[in-house]
Amino acid sequence: MKQRINLRNLKSSSGSVKKRKRIGRGPGSGHGKTSTRGHKGQKARSGAKRRPWFEGGQMPIQRRVPKRGFTNIFRKEYQIVDLASLSKCKDREVISPLVMKEFGLIKKVDLPVKILADGEVSGSVTVQANAFSKKAKEKIETLGGKAEVI
Repeated sequence: MKQRINLRNLKSSSGSVKKRKRIGRGPGSGHGKTSTRGHKGQKARSGAKRRPWFEGGQMPIQRRVPKRGFTNIFRKEYQIVDLASLSKCKDREVISPLVMKEFGLIKKVDLPVKILADGEVSGSVTVQANAFSKKAKEKIETLGGKAEVI
């Protein structure tokens, strides 16, 4: 006859439950005396912690390795738009950052926009941006368009 499963006859499978290691409970426990910490030394003491970068008093690697370079705090971060992607806005005569945002070419209107010369622009359009590469400006103006810096 098959036994029904109830809360009172539930058992965990063999080997799944281990007994807790009771340390410092005398020599009979097998974990007495030094309580599994070995003999003496920094790690045997109470409250013993070592920072991850600590190298035992040796000059740590982050101080041994020379520092190089710097971060320019005055750097201008531009949103890049290629001429090829401006062809998405071909039905507009004036392509401003607002139009570029509308067509998903840039993410934010308030950040500066730079136009690069990758690809071709279709027809004569007026492109407004914060910066242009020399070639991009040439390509726009050879087709009769304007490159306006805002």
